[in-house]
Amino acid sequence: MTTDDLFQSIARHIHDSTGKPFALLGAVTVGGGCINSTYRLEGKTDAYFIKLNRKDRLPMFEAESSGLAEIASTASVRVPQPVCCGVVGDQSYLAMEFLALRPAGGSCDRLLGQRLAALHGIARPYYGWHRDNTIGSSPQPNTRHHDWIGFWSQCRLGFQLKLAETLGYGGKLQREGVKLIELLPVFFVSYQPKPSLLHGDLWGGNFAANEIGQPVIFDPACYYGDREADIAMTELFGGFGRDFQAAYTDVFPLDVGYRTRKTLYNLYHIINHLNLFGGGYLAQAENMIARLLAEVR
Repeated sequence: MTTDDLFQSIARHIHDSTGKPFALLGAVTVGGGCINSTYRLEGKTDAYFIKLNRKDRLPMFEAESSGLAEIASTASVRVPQPVCCGVVGDQSYLAMEFLALRPAGGSCDRLLGQRLAALHGIARPYYGWHRDNTIGSSPQPNTRHHDWIGFWSQCRLGFQLKLAETLGYGGKLQREGVKLIELLPVFFVSYQPKPSLLHGDLWGGNFAANEIGQPVIFDPACYYGDREADIAMTELFGGFGRDFQAAYTDVFPLDVGYRTRKTLYNLYHIINHLNLFGGGYLAQAENMIARLLAEVR
């Protein structure tokens, strides 16, 4: 199958899904992430953003589509509307509306803080989600729990530590990581998080402004969990200004223990980076575990 045949098949699926005519005029490569190939499909009046990956990655796209739809249903933070996903030949794909995005800042940061607080106000009586998804390209189990500590130890930290062990990262990381999991209750003695709808992968690369300066978030790894986990990730790699956190906390103040727990939540992402990108993250993961253990010993 040629590339043109691939895009024509996707264009037909877009037409079938939207009920709107879509005559494909061309496809343009769009720069971005390191996991998928990305394109803009252009028609006479409409354009769509397309992600491509291997055929066996379809469940990843199906879960992302579900996450975008769930966030969109809350009418809180703007996300690209998913259109369709499927398989053509040896490729899986996700099609969504194309948004012209630009760097955020200032008033857009403040709006994101307010609207993320509204998103975090969407609750469920359980932690987890109705399906598993991915964090980057790593599996992310979302088995429903009614106990946050159990969810975080089994579906987040414990899962990533076991994955790291299969990749050859044993020794100190595993010994100290197991100790940390055993001591997790200490971090929640006076704090019981409510299950909030989370973006799940809220780093600066997954946030931008649209053409009228409204905040847009994308590439979600949704689940219901402690809202502090989303806020913690906004501090991990930068990209969110002071206006963002000030606006968020004006609406939805953070517990005093967040300053310690943010390291616990960001440890999950650093171990995931270790598993995805290699040993350059090992020392950082071990140092974060050491800091957390020092808080409770």
